[in-house]
Amino acid sequence: MKKNKVKIIAEIGWNHMGSLSLAKKMIKSAALSGADMVKLQTWSEKNLKNGPWDRDGRREIYKKAELNQSDYLKLKSFSKKFNIELFTSLFNLKDYEKIEKCKFNVIKIPSHETYNLELIKFCLKNYKIVLISTGASKWKEIKKITKLKNFKKKAFLMHCVSSYPSEPNMINMPRLNEIKKLTTKVGFSGHFKGIDDAIIAIVMGSTYVEKHFTVDNDLPGRDNKFALLPEDLNRLCKFRDIFSEMTIYKGLNLQKSEYDIFKNYRGRWGA
Repeated sequence: MKKNKVKIIAEIGWNHMGSLSLAKKMIKSAALSGADMVKLQTWSEKNLKNGPWDRDGRREIYKKAELNQSDYLKLKSFSKKFNIELFTSLFNLKDYEKIEKCKFNVIKIPSHETYNLELIKFCLKNYKIVLISTGASKWKEIKKITKLKNFKKKAFLMHCVSSYPSEPNMINMPRLNEIKKLTTKVGFSGHFKGIDDAIIAIVMGSTYVEKHFTVDNDLPGRDNKFALLPEDLNRLCKFRDIFSEMTIYKGLNLQKSEYDIFKNYRGRWGA
């Protein structure tokens, strides 16, 4: 895996719509675009409670896009070939069995589950890094998470606005500064159509920056519509690289590259 200070996550989620060949195409494209990590989503349609998704066709989409244990293992193996780290969001403890054999280093708690302390406790115990999205959450719920065992050691709180897509006046980046008062380990999960929100998040100190990713905005599903295309992701990753270079601390005095100016140019026009 590339040793970047800021990790760019290409969120495939369920954009693959259950097609392993499409998922592989997206993983390969994300890797070639410069992403450090690629993320899926883990659920079982049988565990989905009744709701509006039963009337608008989403249940059938969830069923079609559902992956099994074998799928995750195959996609993890495929990701290794392209030197990109695969992981997933986990929505409940019941579905952990699907990904247990993958032995991911990283796990994501989606915004819908910030209240689910049992799930978060489990992940803090069983994973090296736990990314916790804070969209659609009350501030008191977020503060409660910071009191859990292993939070300081393993968890990253990711600023997020759970609106798909998010308009500029919804992004609320000052909230990221408030999250930084709770922990130094912060990230960002963005739903703005474009990379501007991710660039701002990097500048504001996010270590993990996640954006939805696809290879075609015309593919079925809501998330494909506003997801980044390969060229967008590549632009974001190039910014990440330049930002990382520009923020390397070189001390207070002049650098070696300035010696010629220092020695030969100062005072050359006389007093």
